[in-house]
Amino acid sequence: MIRFEGGFFLLVLALDVFCVIDLIQTRDDEVRNLPKIAWLILILLFPPIGSIAWLAAGRPQPGARRPSAYERSATSFPEYDRPGRAAGVTPESDEEFLRKIRERADEQRRKAAEDKKRREAEENGGA
Repeated sequence: MIRFEGGFFLLVLALDVFCVIDLIQTRDDEVRNLPKIAWLILILLFPPIGSIAWLAAGRPQPGARRPSAYERSATSFPEYDRPGRAAGVTPESDEEFLRKIRERADEQRRKAAEDKKRREAEENGGA
């Protein structure tokens, strides 16, 4: 009878250790029904009952993983459906779009060259 009780104690201890490690490794947004700290207290204060409750009601369900915030933002809209994206409907509108891009790039290059000349003049004039 003593061996059975010792084996039962080791089984409960192993189950508790497994559940605590599993709880710690689980992301906060995947824990079900209670916050992580509540599950930890439940597992530690009520060893066999808390562990079984974690396995049944708190542990994330396999295959029900929610994507992270980054994954949701990256995949919520395919690039062609992204709000605010202007798609050319006709070849003329595509040409106009490309022309505007070239004009904007030329303007940025011109401003960068002017800034560079101004900085060089300040460095040469100030030295």
